[in-house]
Amino acid sequence: QVQLVESGGGLVSAGGSLRLSCSASGRTLSNYDMNWFRQAPGKRRELVAQITSGGRTYYRDSVKGRFTISRDNAKNTVYLQMNSLKPEDTATYYCATRGPFGEDYWGQGTQVTVSS
Repeated sequence: QVQLVESGGGLVSAGGSLRLSCSASGRTLSNYDMNWFRQAPGKRRELVAQITSGGRTYYRDSVKGRFTISRDNAKNTVYLQMNSLKPEDTATYYCATRGPFGEDYWGQGTQVTVSS
């Protein structure tokens, strides 16, 4: 029922910026929390940022002050603005949300590679 599609990844030099987008179909996102996760090769998936239905935001310590999560309800889209990128940020980035019965929905992922 819900489909999430990420875009905006790519190759960038250290110190550069990227903006990731997550576009939803089949569901209006305004009433639901939205999350960005990432997974680097050989490592477990980790939560990067969350924005609640009320607009409260949370970030893991390693990205605080550099990443900003936001939403545009009119476009049914969630964004992750990534500034001052570091090689340690290299990973596949996923957006995700939880449905009314506890089911999880994931996008296909978008690759972010930061060169030193």
